[in-house]
Amino acid sequence: MKNNLQVGNLGEIKIIKLIEELVLKKTGKELLRDDSFFFEFKNQDSNRNIVLNSDMLVSTTDVPPQMNSYQIGRKSVLMNVSDLLVKGVRPSGLIISFGLPRELKKYELIELLNGIIDYSVKFNLDYIGGDVNETKELIINPTVFGFKNPSAMIYRKGIKIGDILIANNKFGLTGVGFDILLNKKGGSHEFPNYERSIMSVLEPKITGNEAFILSERNLATSSIDSSDGLFKSLQDLMLSNPNLGFEIYFNEDLIDIEAIKYSNEFNVSLEDLVLDGGEEFIHLFTIDPSNFNTAQQEIQSKYGQIFKIGKVLYGEHICIVKEGEKKELKSHGFEHFNKRT
Repeated sequence: MKNNLQVGNLGEIKIIKLIEELVLKKTGKELLRDDSFFFEFKNQDSNRNIVLNSDMLVSTTDVPPQMNSYQIGRKSVLMNVSDLLVKGVRPSGLIISFGLPRELKKYELIELLNGIIDYSVKFNLDYIGGDVNETKELIINPTVFGFKNPSAMIYRKGIKIGDILIANNKFGLTGVGFDILLNKKGGSHEFPNYERSIMSVLEPKITGNEAFILSERNLATSSIDSSDGLFKSLQDLMLSNPNLGFEIYFNEDLIDIEAIKYSNEFNVSLEDLVLDGGEEFIHLFTIDPSNFNTAQQEIQSKYGQIFKIGKVLYGEHICIVKEGEKKELKSHGFEHFNKRT
């Protein structure tokens, strides 16, 4: 019977107490009960700004049915941390608010919180506090923050014609993973040859090594997190850099071999898998060609990686070069409130 206990039977006070107990158990730190939350500026020089990101996780749009509660909690933190890392910012603290449906089981809430706290510990985030409310569906709204000197930030704006477009991972895995999980209603048991693709959706991985190096050495001219898909992310960069576009090299430096294999085996468009996948949390950068070798050597020396996947062109369009032929792309990527047919 204990496993069937719902949060609707617990009440807000018990839920908050449960959160406090788990945070204390896993981090050794007590949450502060007050009207506002406080964070001590430890070793922060006066030239640093506070940098914040708040990305909301909503169960109907962000959670595949196969994702368990621990993975949901983990993802809610990861998707916010990624947006700070890509700017070259080391995250410092976390405030998080929950919208919980009454029918959510207590054990599911505990696993959700374990995923959140464990991933916070992984990135040395101070879990400060937040809010709890009742909602029709599960909603998790974290705000992650860190500190950075503005002159060392990698912004979206700053691209120049001729810059190289680089990425810290290859594309296509999440496209495969979402196709299996959502369209084929399968999982690792049914598709054992595509375990990496499935796990790229259920338990995505991120690293900030590349952004930290590019930021510290002032080597990148722009950056963006690719959580909305490669095409949409490039469009977002174009919004910040008028009259510029991109040429993408559609080859093995861009595409993960598992996506190529899946496309051939199941006759699924490789372009869709690579350009529309979304939620890769791959970091994209532009860089002056003269700095590429230096950046690559330094990043590899710190166990990171970058791939040259395209270049910046004059004109507001995105095209791919595939087998020697150039083709302009028209519409790809996910956008809230806009259903693509």
